[in-house]
Amino acid sequence: MLKQQLQFKLSQKLSPQQIQLMKLIQLPTQAFEQRLKQELEENPALESGREETSEYDDLDNNYDDQYEDEFEQDTTNDEIDIDQYLSDDEIPEYRLQANNYSSDDEDKSVPYAAGTSFHQFLLNQLHTFWLEDQDMAIAEFLIGSIDDSGYIRRPVPDIVDDLAFTQGIFTEETEVDRILKIVQEIDPAGVGARDLQECLLIQLKRKDKNSKTDLAIDIIENSFEKFTKKHYKKLIQKYNISEEELKEAIHEIERLNPKPGGAYSGNNKIIEHIIPDFTIRIIDGELELTLNGRNAPQLHVSREYDNMLKGYKETKDKSKSNKDAVQFIKQKLDAAKWFIDAIKQRQETLLITMNSIMHIQEEYFLTGDERKLKPMILKDIADQIGMDVSTVSRVANSKYVDTPYGTILIKDLFSESVKNEEGEDVSTRQIKKILETVIEEEDKRKPITDEGLAAILKEKGFPIARRTVAKYREQLNIPVARLRKEI
Repeated sequence: MLKQQLQFKLSQKLSPQQIQLMKLIQLPTQAFEQRLKQELEENPALESGREETSEYDDLDNNYDDQYEDEFEQDTTNDEIDIDQYLSDDEIPEYRLQANNYSSDDEDKSVPYAAGTSFHQFLLNQLHTFWLEDQDMAIAEFLIGSIDDSGYIRRPVPDIVDDLAFTQGIFTEETEVDRILKIVQEIDPAGVGARDLQECLLIQLKRKDKNSKTDLAIDIIENSFEKFTKKHYKKLIQKYNISEEELKEAIHEIERLNPKPGGAYSGNNKIIEHIIPDFTIRIIDGELELTLNGRNAPQLHVSREYDNMLKGYKETKDKSKSNKDAVQFIKQKLDAAKWFIDAIKQRQETLLITMNSIMHIQEEYFLTGDERKLKPMILKDIADQIGMDVSTVSRVANSKYVDTPYGTILIKDLFSESVKNEEGEDVSTRQIKKILETVIEEEDKRKPITDEGLAAILKEKGFPIARRTVAKYREQLNIPVARLRKEI
């Protein structure tokens, strides 16, 4: 039996405008510029440059009174075809200008680097070899399989299958292995290796022959596991050598490059650079925060579209085509006004959030000493500025600040707290810095174990468990004591 009942439910939903604002806040400078460019291209009612006084608000209100009823009747089921009202010729070329600098400001722009990509560099070398057409095609495919570190990490059988399915080249594993040896002859030495062991061997075999390199080759080729685990006593016994001879061989190995791809100066990564969203400077002993001018563009509503709306109002034409045109113009003007407001809200949110962070970490920004970083979590900032934690997270996770000590990811300024022996809250970043310093200064012949590190930290006033020390050490990418051992 069907029953009818009344149910009350309280729910909170974000409007499309709020969602878009959150997305704008999350964007770093370069992505924000792309989004701004896209909006300027898609909405002809939005223009960049010096803002002008708009008559849109008054026109909009007067026009709504006159046509409100007819819009409700005529536009309920009809969709506006934008192409009928806006042709490509009506979209002007916009450019973004945000000049917040004076003529005497120091130019600190970072130029983009251009050059040959890593893979193109390898291909250029390959083409100096004389190879049959099919062999050259296989070699080019192998180079295409090399990652940025210089390795081919895919099994040869998989490469053989891919050659057949994607290139129409039917070959055998032995042929691919033969051509791979040719690829491994090109520079930088070690490129095309399938693992670290092969990479080191390729480099060692290119060196001049002597007792040190011969021993190094033997160790990598036949005792690689003992070498990686630093079982030096076992190596000395196996090869019947002195500690000094082993030390010389290991020195030869340590001079090799485990990532040969990174050694090429023309790697694509050189064109990557960070554009800071904020700048903090010390002026007369005080911190000064500025927002990157590229985050504060000058935008205004198009005067032409204002005049178009005014013209339609004066004609008093109530035909459907006229009302559709007016509604289209109104939609574009509304979107332009909202976007301008959203940009202002974005700027305010960024500045308020970063200003709060700067004042909490004032001691760090004045000195550059990481030990001065105070414990700080997202909720601390959110409570201070009266915003949601998710908003602070969007600012912190994707924005950078330029300081006198370098460009820093804002997220890195946040850390949990640990109580010292005096009961004071201390940043985990400070403890990690002390831990890093202790490990740097240790005797590498007898590295300090995690238990020993915990004892040292306790002496310094930080009673931390061994497992916590191990966690911090791993976060710092520092290996265990056994793997830090040197002879």
